[in-house]
Amino acid sequence: MAPFQIERHTLLDGVPHGFFGSANGAHQFGFGGPGKMDAVQAARAAGAQSMLAGGRLAAPHQVHSAHVVPVTNAWEDTAEGRPVADAVVTGTPGVVLGIITADCGPILFADREAGVIGAAHAGWRGAVDGVLENTVAAMEAIGAQRARMVAVLGPTIAQDSYEVDAPFRARFPQASDRFFRSAPHRDGLARWQFDLPGFIISRLASAGLSRIADMRRDTFSHFERYHSHRRASQAGEANYGRQISMIALP
Repeated sequence: MAPFQIERHTLLDGVPHGFFGSANGAHQFGFGGPGKMDAVQAARAAGAQSMLAGGRLAAPHQVHSAHVVPVTNAWEDTAEGRPVADAVVTGTPGVVLGIITADCGPILFADREAGVIGAAHAGWRGAVDGVLENTVAAMEAIGAQRARMVAVLGPTIAQDSYEVDAPFRARFPQASDRFFRSAPHRDGLARWQFDLPGFIISRLASAGLSRIADMRRDTFSHFERYHSHRRASQAGEANYGRQISMIALP
């Protein structure tokens, strides 16, 4: 297996974590993506071991929801049968939380003092519906305090790469207008560029977090480093790969 391509942030120093890249397509971490299930499973397990020796991966079946699952024991990491959710939290050492993305925002959370961590998958739908706020609340329910929490947003599609139409924009309240920038008309229709990272950071700040970081990595434009759903769709590809983000308690 090719060496992992992992990025970390100083805001999470002391907490095993990493935002995994594709290593120019060598690594594909999503069960719904290309490749055989056993190869995907092996990559996910090896990634978890690189985070924490002996750690067991707990990665949910993601559906763009606002649902959060507290984890005390990791489940079997198979394509079917995993809990359906878009965020996971734990206070249990040895559990490696994992979130799959391919343009949506992966957010890793930690309250070091409480020994509580979280990982969330936030596309526009999950962010609007409250997956970030629900993750913070779920961490508080097992002993964390939001005043102590840190959150880091990993590789996400950037505003320059995220063109949207009027029906998309209509899903957002007027208060979100600052996250939309006018783009040239296409096919005679108005277009905008949506700032998903900015929207996510704003929701985290509104939830009461003050220590927030953005890795500022655009999944769409960095084709050699990240998988991208939008890039694959525009290229007419039948499927697309996924990257994974992980965090664990030592």
